[in-house]
Amino acid sequence: MKITFHGAARTVTGSQHLLEINGKRIFLDYGLFQGKRKDAFELNRQGFCAGKSIDAMVLSHAHIDHSGNIPSLVREGFRGNIVCTSATRDLCAAMLMDSAHLQEMDVEYVNRKRLKNRQRPFEPLYNKDNAAAAIKQFVGIGYDRPHQLLPGITVTLLDAGHMLGSAHIILDIEEGNGKKPLRLVFSGDIGRVGIPIISDPTPPVEGCDILIMESTYGDRLHPPYAESENELARIVTDTIKRGGSLLIPAFAVGRTQQLVYALHKLFLAGSIPKVPIYVDSPLATRTTEIFRLHPEVYDAEIRAFVLNHEQANPFGFATMHYTQTVEESKALNNLKTPAVIISASGMMEGGRILHHLKNRLGDARNTILITGWQAPNTLGRHLVDGAGEVKIYGEETPVKAKIEVMTGFSGHADRDELLAWAGAMRHKPGQTFVVHGEEEVALGFAETLRSKLAFAEVRVPTPHESFEV
Repeated sequence: MKITFHGAARTVTGSQHLLEINGKRIFLDYGLFQGKRKDAFELNRQGFCAGKSIDAMVLSHAHIDHSGNIPSLVREGFRGNIVCTSATRDLCAAMLMDSAHLQEMDVEYVNRKRLKNRQRPFEPLYNKDNAAAAIKQFVGIGYDRPHQLLPGITVTLLDAGHMLGSAHIILDIEEGNGKKPLRLVFSGDIGRVGIPIISDPTPPVEGCDILIMESTYGDRLHPPYAESENELARIVTDTIKRGGSLLIPAFAVGRTQQLVYALHKLFLAGSIPKVPIYVDSPLATRTTEIFRLHPEVYDAEIRAFVLNHEQANPFGFATMHYTQTVEESKALNNLKTPAVIISASGMMEGGRILHHLKNRLGDARNTILITGWQAPNTLGRHLVDGAGEVKIYGEETPVKAKIEVMTGFSGHADRDELLAWAGAMRHKPGQTFVVHGEEEVALGFAETLRSKLAFAEVRVPTPHESFEV
């Protein structure tokens, strides 16, 4: 068996891992690279292999850095099954169409300038037709239900507890020729224990021979979740007292629903002032509806909440508003009173959050709350790093608003949670590949696996590096 790491190697985005087994080629994830626009534009157009050469795909979850380039592979001739959970399939039906729309809009904007300069126009990375074709190839299966992916290869999905429908991928492989059967585990993104809405991650306790493991927060610890909710209440209250508004750039899937539920609980407890709260993201609105369709992945807390509260919708309450139209979104810029606005994108590289930032970053009464990992060279990373001004829509914008950063709402396990997940395996892997982490973090976490868990052979692959296993 050969493994090639085409993405999420010494970086966090673009998860793409190619397996070559028994003459068949399988991708684990096929995500978009995210970050500085020019770099992402070029990386996402690199063709690592012909789509028609791929026999199947297993998708860990719907986040765009794991699923977002699938339509490109389909456009290039991939016709195999894309196996994932049913919830992931439903989310991707919304997210890939939304991504295609953004690809088309971005290229249309760029091409207007290029045509004025008599430059050759760009083509979108993919379009809505490509996305629609890709969705036809998705095959949803349940957790803990073994499924034959290809002859001699069985896939089982375990709940990863990272977001709705997220999965750890187990491949049981019969290579033949008298070779001993192998078990490969791909962690996908590992969630956290005790985070509301979805169930806790289910470690592959039997263990494996080969492990591909994420390391996003392999160098730090998150505060307890309850402390994060209290901190959110403080930030909302302090901002409102200053007469300002709170902007929360948030990923449309997972983080937005988590924040809405936390604000709902704080509102019911009287821990935050009665203030209008807006979710200004069409994709977040659509995916919130998908969350309601999948109670099978809810944890005990949210099931009890739904049963025991008069306002039984965890994602909707008296002061919560979901904007639909561009006009409704623009109207938020004219608000004269404090408000909380949750809007995509999470790294602030596009989407409606940009015009809210343009309108409010220059006012010291306002707060920008960053709750997720920010890729290098993104607007979000510049704000985290303390930039005094940032460029939005080509213009320099002063940063006078208060910038708050919280990791407690992260859907990624921290260092100790990652160690607990890996340490739960009874059969330690003979070979481990650490992925989905910035280079320094991934290298450090690899050493942690060696020293704390005595994992024998731990590697941190470089982009496009291959290994015979």
